[in-house]
Amino acid sequence: MHFEAEPGTSEADDVVVTGIGVMLPNTTTVQSFWDNIAGGRPQVGALTRFTAEEAGIPVHAAAEIAAFDHRPFLPELRPAHSAKYSREILVTMSAVAEARRDAGLGHGDVDPRRLSVMLSSSRGPLSWWQSAIQGTDAEAFGDKGAMFRGLPGCPASLSAIYTGAQGLVTTVSNACVGGHQAIGLALRELRAGASDAVLVGGHEFPILPEVARCYLAMGGGVISAEADDPSRAVRPYSADREGFALGEGSVVLCLERASAARARGARVYAKVLSHRTMNEAAHPTTMDLTGKVTAGLIHDVLADAGRTAEEVDYFCAHGTATRYNDLAESQALRALYPERPDAQLPPISSNKPIYGHTFGVAGIINVAATSLMLHHQTLAPTANLSTIDPECDHDHVFEGARATDVDLAVSMSFAFGSQTAVVALGRER
Repeated sequence: MHFEAEPGTSEADDVVVTGIGVMLPNTTTVQSFWDNIAGGRPQVGALTRFTAEEAGIPVHAAAEIAAFDHRPFLPELRPAHSAKYSREILVTMSAVAEARRDAGLGHGDVDPRRLSVMLSSSRGPLSWWQSAIQGTDAEAFGDKGAMFRGLPGCPASLSAIYTGAQGLVTTVSNACVGGHQAIGLALRELRAGASDAVLVGGHEFPILPEVARCYLAMGGGVISAEADDPSRAVRPYSADREGFALGEGSVVLCLERASAARARGARVYAKVLSHRTMNEAAHPTTMDLTGKVTAGLIHDVLADAGRTAEEVDYFCAHGTATRYNDLAESQALRALYPERPDAQLPPISSNKPIYGHTFGVAGIINVAATSLMLHHQTLAPTANLSTIDPECDHDHVFEGARATDVDLAVSMSFAFGSQTAVVALGRER
């Protein structure tokens, strides 16, 4: 099929979310993702990948993907090829393929030279490197697949090969803001007219003792030690919070210019209005606790979209259930709305109790969840929140899914390295 080259596009042409691919614990469809997010159903459970006793660390909960079969999602992938790929690669390829399928983006709908794949991962294939270095996998270097399994960018590259994407293919690695930054790169690519569609997402598989030890070394209250009820391990904004649980998986969005999506009759979940990211150039592990820096960034991202803070109907939080993160987000809202009492701040919620902390995927999960909230006109709650920390006492969605009018939403993410990123999303009408 012949495709004509496209000229640059106007920034007035909206970028929209037309597809969502989800490979998370007990979640392989958009519907199951929405049911878990909106229903406040934690997929965090008892840690089985390793035991606290074996590792000698007080970590008992994680959001794990159990046995995974890629074949329903990648029917054209030959067994001889899949045998060389790691679980991380196959899960990510499945999420990319599902995002394209959910968007209804057929192979004749886009010039392959103008279809891009941009992913985010904070740590890449740690599990493979662990087994290879420790010698626990005798076959780690047994075939040419070792090159695939060991490179953090291979899930994106192999996904592009499978789906026929010949545009920009790359992987961002920037801790917990990487997902939002990948979306920002996708926006630039689409608005510059360099791509017609971008499959943008992330993959993370951090459930290893070594990763848990990194966070335990930072002191108490960073990674949850909950043992009695693993499903309640993550409790953002709660007076009894004790940190996050590790989560794994891959989530991918299909982003297109609205004109192209509408021309082919695609269903649109939401508009991606704008993105901004910044480095505070301050403390490497603690974000600004006055809230003023984050409030300024939110103000700027809304101005880019021609909107104001007064129009925001909802904030999708980073919500890690650590004291500094929770407090920083609450202070950011107070700084953004200095004239409002706490009870009148816009509603906020976190999905970390559902799927744990997925680092490089976290921002993608936020935007996927927020897109569905805009689509369904329903806010998803923060699960496990019962007694609100007085320092964070404002309008939390925690009573269950809240049906309401939502036109403008903001997704927030924070990361080590003094970094913050935000994405503004709007309702498709």
